[in-house]
Amino acid sequence: MSQGTGGAKAPGERFLDAAIALLRQVRDEESERITAAGELIADTVADGGRLFAFGAGHSALAAQDVVYRAGGLALMNLLTVPGLTGVDVRPATLGSALERVDGLAAAVLDVGPLRVGDLLVIISLSGRNALPVEMATHARARGVKVIGVTSVAYAEKTTPRHSSGTFLKDHCDVVLDSRIPLGDTVLTQDGIDAPFAPASTVVTSALMQAVIATAAVTLATRGHTPPMLRSGNIDGGLEWNDRVFEEYADRIFYRD
Repeated sequence: MSQGTGGAKAPGERFLDAAIALLRQVRDEESERITAAGELIADTVADGGRLFAFGAGHSALAAQDVVYRAGGLALMNLLTVPGLTGVDVRPATLGSALERVDGLAAAVLDVGPLRVGDLLVIISLSGRNALPVEMATHARARGVKVIGVTSVAYAEKTTPRHSSGTFLKDHCDVVLDSRIPLGDTVLTQDGIDAPFAPASTVVTSALMQAVIATAAVTLATRGHTPPMLRSGNIDGGLEWNDRVFEEYADRIFYRD
C-alpha cells in the first residue's frame, strides 16, 4: 500500500492516511479473528492459565505494549529472549541472526515458565524465520495455546526459512493478519531509493489492544471480573494495582 508523489499532501499526512487505511482494513477483515483471539484469552484467564506475549526485534514493541500498562490486562507477561526482545543488543543485527537459529525456541521454552493450559501470543511480521515457527510448534506440543500475529502477505510472497517449509501462521490456534504489505513500508518518493515509513508497529499494537479489550469484555460478560491495571499517576492507582498484584501473584511474572 504505497503512495507516490501525487497530490500536495505532506509526508506525515500521507503516512497517517496509509496507517488509517490499514487499521480500517484490519477492523473490517479481522473482526471475527479478533473476537476468537479475545475469547481464547478469556478462556485461559477463567481456567486459571497464565498469559504471555513474545516478539523479536521491532515485533517486541507490540508485545511489550500489552504488558504492565494502564488499562491493560494485569495477567499478560512478556516472554523475553536475551538479544531478541527489542533492538538493544549490540550489534543490532545479531537479533535478526538469532531469529534464524534452529533450536533456540526449544531451549527458551525448556527453561521458561510456560506450562499446560497457558497461552502465548507470538508476534512476527514475516513469520518466516525459525524462531517464531519453532516457538509456536514447541509451545503447542507443551499444551500451550498459541495466537499468532503476522502478515500473511509474507507467507504468500516469500519462501519460508524453517526446514519444515512452514510459516508461523501454520502452527497457531488463532491467526491475526496485520495486513502489513511486504517490506513493512507504506510510502515511496522520487529521490528516495527505497520504500519507507513502516506501519507494522502502529497496526500491530492496535490489533493487540483490540484483542485485550475483547478479552476483558468477554470475561465481564461471563460474570468474571477481569484483572485490569489502572494508571499509577492517578489518585488511588498504585493502591489498586497493588491489590491486583497480590490477588494474582501466582500468574504475574514481571514483578520478580
